[in-house]
Amino acid sequence: MTFFVSEIKKEAPVEFETDTQRRIYETLEKLGVEFGRVDTDDGTTMESCVHISKGLGCPVVKTIFLCNRQQTVFYLYVTAAEKPFVTRDFCGALGVPRVSFAPTEMLWEKLGTRMGATTMLSLINDMDQQVTLVIDRDVAARTELGCTDGTTTCFLKLPMPKILDNFLAYTGHTAVIIG
Repeated sequence: MTFFVSEIKKEAPVEFETDTQRRIYETLEKLGVEFGRVDTDDGTTMESCVHISKGLGCPVVKTIFLCNRQQTVFYLYVTAAEKPFVTRDFCGALGVPRVSFAPTEMLWEKLGTRMGATTMLSLINDMDQQVTLVIDRDVAARTELGCTDGTTTCFLKLPMPKILDNFLAYTGHTAVIIG
C-alpha cells in the first residue's frame, strides 16, 4: 500500500480543518517563521511518520500529552519518534512522582487538538500556561522540527531555533529540556 505525501509547499492550506490549525498558520505568518508543508494520508502511525519524514526532509517528532493522577498538572512531551517513552525516566528528570497519558477529551480541552494531531504548536491555545512543555535534549538540539500542524493530514518542517525562541515566547511558554 502506498502512503501519500505531497511535494513540499511553502504556503498555508487554502482551507483549515480546525481553528487550531488556522491559528497556527496565522501565528507562523505573524512571527515571520518560514516553513515547508506536506499534505498526507492520515499520519497517525509511526510507520506513516517514516514516509512523512522522508517527504519533509527532516524527522517528525513524537508528541505525548501527559498528566498527573489528579488530572490537574499537564505535560506536553516532544521526543524523537524512535525513542521509547519510559515513565520512570520522564518522572525522574522532572522530579515528579507519577504521570500517565492524559484523556483525549483533556487534549482537546487544553490544546484544541485530537489524538494523533498533537503538536507543540498547539500551545497557542494554552493561554493560561497550564501545560508544561518538555522537550528531549536531542530534539531541542535539532536545526529543524518536523511536526503536525494540528491535524493528522498535514505536517510542517520548521526552523527549531525560531520555534524555541520566537514561537514559544509568543505563547508565553518555555521549554524544560530533559534527557
